[in-house]
Amino acid sequence: MLRAKSMECISLVGMAVGKEKFRDDAKQVMEVLMSLQGSQLETDDPTTSYMLQAWARLCKCLGQDFLPYMSVVMPPLLLSAQLKPDVTITSADSDNDIEDSDDESMETITLGDKRIGIKTSVLEEKATACNMLCCYADELKEGFFPWIDQVAPTMVPLLKFYFHEEVRKAAVSAMPELLRSAKLAVEKGLAQGRNESYIKQLSDYIIPALVEALHKEPDTEICASMLDALNECVQISGPLLDESQVKSIVDEIKQEGELIKEENEQEEEVFDQVGEILGTLIKTFKAAFLPFFDELSSYLTPMWGKDKTPEERRIAICIFDDVAEQCREAALKYYDTFLPFLLEACNDDNPDVRQAAVYGLGVCAEFGGPVFKHLVGEALSRLNVVMRHPNALEPDNYHRDSIDSAQVVPAWLNCLPIKGDLIEAKVVHEQLCSMVERSDRELLGPNNQYLPKIVAVFAEVLCAGKDLATEQTASRMINLLRQLQQTLPPATLASTWSSLQPQQQLALQSILSQ
Repeated sequence: MLRAKSMECISLVGMAVGKEKFRDDAKQVMEVLMSLQGSQLETDDPTTSYMLQAWARLCKCLGQDFLPYMSVVMPPLLLSAQLKPDVTITSADSDNDIEDSDDESMETITLGDKRIGIKTSVLEEKATACNMLCCYADELKEGFFPWIDQVAPTMVPLLKFYFHEEVRKAAVSAMPELLRSAKLAVEKGLAQGRNESYIKQLSDYIIPALVEALHKEPDTEICASMLDALNECVQISGPLLDESQVKSIVDEIKQEGELIKEENEQEEEVFDQVGEILGTLIKTFKAAFLPFFDELSSYLTPMWGKDKTPEERRIAICIFDDVAEQCREAALKYYDTFLPFLLEACNDDNPDVRQAAVYGLGVCAEFGGPVFKHLVGEALSRLNVVMRHPNALEPDNYHRDSIDSAQVVPAWLNCLPIKGDLIEAKVVHEQLCSMVERSDRELLGPNNQYLPKIVAVFAEVLCAGKDLATEQTASRMINLLRQLQQTLPPATLASTWSSLQPQQQLALQSILSQ
């Protein structure tokens, strides 16, 4: 055990100090590990598990420099991953009770009238090996390609290895890593002459197996992990998926939908992943996915209800947002059904639900054309309430001919600068800058009455450094302020300047004098 702990310690040191500092010692450490691996170890020797983990840590430390050692590491690793469970089966009421055994390495489970005893040391070695395979694929990316043909047939069947959860979890995590490795190798010309058809072949092997395993998986947490892995696989494979595979995924989502209807709190994570994978399918196939969306609508529409959790409502809204944004004209037929829900959700108590709904309104305003135009008044009324909320986000400015600017512009300006969402802040403050540059009459207001507020927003954004605006937007703001200094009448300039806080005045003076 001391030898095993020494290997663990050395590999942890390597990870801690990094490749550059560990490089000089790495070769010697590798030689020791290779020598040890070549010796005959007992089947249940704990050194084996420690050694597998040490190799994986060294791989993370060395990155692509680890590739020369893969031919040494992989054969025993695959053997460990392929270990068969050591199982003893007796009758549940048998006198020969496994549970009473003194052998601490045996674990028992009762299934019906059978009692099954499993040797845990074998399962733990198998689980460790599977985790390490996943680690190598993740770390080496396209460098792992030469091993995919051996690893995939080993790992895919383990998606249904019900003796040990950690084995299944490792197998699930490995699926997108194997696909990603293959795709990168093909794209970079490192696939030994193979092309996109190989990715398709691998995808056709992995995705149906994941869907089938998901259908039979008893553990909710692993179900969520499987959906997450399936989502990644779909992202990697993209249009290589055929209609039958998409249908099998949708059918399985419907099965998960039946579980979700039971409103079990543990199922919320599953529903979150369902939302993610539907978003990916919509982005990948766009309008071609709509027939499948129609099939799912009976499961999704109830999720908008007030009796559902905020997270369920948010995800349902995000799915419709994706449909509206990705399918555009083809999605107009859903507006009559979903827009009333969207408008109602704008004033939801939960800020995440409100944000998803407001984003959806912006998408519908952009792509809805005449179908959305008659709802502009109600949308603005809802958004006005949203903007008065402390966590408000500014609305998209479409259909300007239908907007009462005297009401909307001051309400919008009073929400600026945005500080709670730094990504959104940069977008909105750039938009404000563009509107000032073109002397937007409605923004500046009659007799430039909104100018002091605009200058105050500029001052606050500039004083915040790079948080609220990109460097380019900040530069444009400074140029605009310099132009205002030169073009505004002295009285207007003095009035505008006096409306600023003293610290803002000092900061602007410093910025403008540079």
